[in-house]
Amino acid sequence: MENSDSLPYLCGRFLKKYHFLVDNTMEIIALQGHRKEGSGKESARKVRNNGQVPAIMYKSGGGEAIAFTLNAPDLRDLIYTPKFKMAAITLDGKTHKAIVKDIQFHPVTDAVMHIDFLELVPGVKFKATVPIRFVGQAPGVKAGGKFLAQIRQVRILTTPETAVDEVTADISALELGSTLRVRDIATQEGVVISNAPAVPIAIIEIPRALRGK
Repeated sequence: MENSDSLPYLCGRFLKKYHFLVDNTMEIIALQGHRKEGSGKESARKVRNNGQVPAIMYKSGGGEAIAFTLNAPDLRDLIYTPKFKMAAITLDGKTHKAIVKDIQFHPVTDAVMHIDFLELVPGVKFKATVPIRFVGQAPGVKAGGKFLAQIRQVRILTTPETAVDEVTADISALELGSTLRVRDIATQEGVVISNAPAVPIAIIEIPRALRGK
């Protein structure tokens, strides 16, 4: 399941919540991992029958992967949310800070069948996908235009120390027919958006009634 281009698009009754403060508050979901015994489909089936999810954790920058299991209910707050969150996974008394890298869902029930994590290493850059939060009031909307978001997420490259759970786009300068693009998003130091700068993220559509005036 390892794929260097995979990005965590998805971010369980939780055991505990931590807050990781950078320029904004990064929520971290604490998970208790259990060392996985055995391998193969039969082993994975037994794990799932016991209410657990097979998991594997890769290390940012390379290194040996760790196979383990997690209690399925504990994953809800990490996965079923539009927010980007980190995980603090405790294994054998050691806590690993990680992000979701890939998830396999059951095609019928949508239950989590397998989850991949990327362990974060201080100072080592990693890829993530975070939501865009639009702020401000567009003059074009006040003039009768319609605000249309073109994309709701962007890809970023950052380190654990400068990670953010969202980026902010200010729409307060958008007039009728105006377009806001990726390059217009202001980011903090240490966060680089990897989407093409010219990609539109929002527009103010001119209603038919106002066209030609």
